[in-house]
Amino acid sequence: MTKSLPAKNWINQIHCGDCLQIMKQMPENSIDLIVTSPPYADARAHTYGGIPPEQYVDWFSLRATHMKRILKPTGSFVLNIKEKAVDGERHTYVLDLILALKREVGFRWVEEYIWHKTTSAPGKWKYRFRDSWERMLHFSKTKDFKMNQDSVKVPIGGWTESRLKNMSKNDRKRRNSATESGIGRKISAWEGKDTVYPSNVLHKSPVAHNTGHSAPFPDWMPEFFIKLFTDEEDIVLDPFLGSGTTFRVASRLNRIPIGIEIKKDYIEKIAS
Repeated sequence: MTKSLPAKNWINQIHCGDCLQIMKQMPENSIDLIVTSPPYADARAHTYGGIPPEQYVDWFSLRATHMKRILKPTGSFVLNIKEKAVDGERHTYVLDLILALKREVGFRWVEEYIWHKTTSAPGKWKYRFRDSWERMLHFSKTKDFKMNQDSVKVPIGGWTESRLKNMSKNDRKRRNSATESGIGRKISAWEGKDTVYPSNVLHKSPVAHNTGHSAPFPDWMPEFFIKLFTDEEDIVLDPFLGSGTTFRVASRLNRIPIGIEIKKDYIEKIAS
């Protein structure tokens, strides 16, 4: 029988070990947000050993079962992951994992955010171009999860003045689609607004702090989702903590962080 973590010191801590074993000890319905980027298939072999793409779904789903168990009914789970090319074609392990998380583990697949890497390095391969995007997959445990949309509004920009300049008052109330689809938009909703809700394409740089980790998280990533899906004093877990970005950002935003990292050396670097 797996022992539970001591009640007083399981939060606001970085735990060393396999996240599967650590999460088994965590209380049910106790986490408000899980946001993480696990080792991708066959990636970071020198750091974490590398999980073959053929084994990845079973490996991750076993851990995801406990993620779902410890997540609150109002909580969210955000997974950053990317496919890889095998034998000249894209492997389906990410698509298979999405289906497994939904159909077998029982998560609800709410949304897919695309991270467009605005400063990705130039490159070309024989049959493809450089990768400049990754998936940010949003899952929930129930239909009624916490979401603070106003907390992640972005500047509307100066385009509204030129867009509205030559429009009549009637057009501003309701402008029909140029495709004549019958779907109109209320253009007047833009007037006088400094900020708007972002799209599900996040145009952000991959630049992260130089932490000595092979795949450090950029700060903006956990920050965006922590603001969007939690309130102050909520509990945020990263079960593949790596360079410690999620833990540090959650602390700065007055959330209660929990990190799990299998490599003791990285935990020592985070603490130093």
